Amino acid sequence: MMLLPHLPAAAPQAEAQRLFHGRGHCFPGLERITLDYFPPALLLTQFGPLAETERAALQAELEQWWQKVSDQPLTLVWQDRSVSPAQTELLHGTLPLNHWVSEAGLEYEITLMKGQNHGLFLDMAAGRQWVRQQSQGKRVLNLFAYTCGFSVAARAGGAESVVNLDMSAPSLSQGKRNHARNGLAEGVKYLAHDLFKTFGKLRKLGPYDLVVVDPPSFQQGSFIATKDYPRLLRRLDSLMAEGAEALLCLNAPELSLSHLQAQVAECAPELTFIERLSNPPSFPERDPDKGLKVLRYRKLNG
Repeated sequence: MMLLPHLPAAAPQAEAQRLFHGRGHCFPGLERITLDYFPPALLLTQFGPLAETERAALQAELEQWWQKVSDQPLTLVWQDRSVSPAQTELLHGTLPLNHWVSEAGLEYEITLMKGQNHGLFLDMAAGRQWVRQQSQGKRVLNLFAYTCGFSVAARAGGAESVVNLDMSAPSLSQGKRNHARNGLAEGVKYLAHDLFKTFGKLRKLGPYDLVVVDPPSFQQGSFIATKDYPRLLRRLDSLMAEGAEALLCLNAPELSLSHLQAQVAECAPELTFIERLSNPPSFPERDPDKGLKVLRYRKLNG
């Protein structure tokens, strides 16, 4: 297991980014490893068990690489997601008390030592950029909003209003801080509710010109894609204005692109497929069908 040959030859730019994506199965022997940069910290995540010798070798490689490409002290966080709950350790350096990172000129709060997720999903960077480019003057609905990254991007792109819905009140509170940090707090609502118990309220606040659907693929008590995506799709039309667009996302390697498209065709036939958005180049996939799927649909004018 040699990570060093696949790492950048120069220090990464001062933006949040993925530096190495082993989970795409493009680098034999490294399928269990990803490396992210949340300045000033490197985050190595293991998705399967590693022998102590493998872990020690990877850590030594990262130390050697960082010393070569940067004159800054190394800050290294290691997360082991082969165990439940995930275990996170700070192996080198210190983290900011309030950790903010930038992406495309916008800032987001990061919590590397708290829980399995960190506040910003880097694989969705292209999706956030697309929403930013498409939001001028629009009413946006952000479902499964998490920390409201899509909402920040939409307001930065001139959205008239955004409604964020997520069952996690702490995540939405973090989203509020993200909006405030970027001076984008106006015109934004936060609903800490179960989607399937909130359609009536969402309809009253709508209709919407752009709907973002970025659910977890399997989260007991919240959303299970195979069962709940069809339930959502059957009611999506009632939330959308004529000519509105929906960005439908699915990050489940076991569920194919055609699976999601078939669900839409069956449960939301009023939506027309426009395109699949490309994932960031830093997330290479040997089989694109197993990677993140971000599909753009439009509601036809009646």
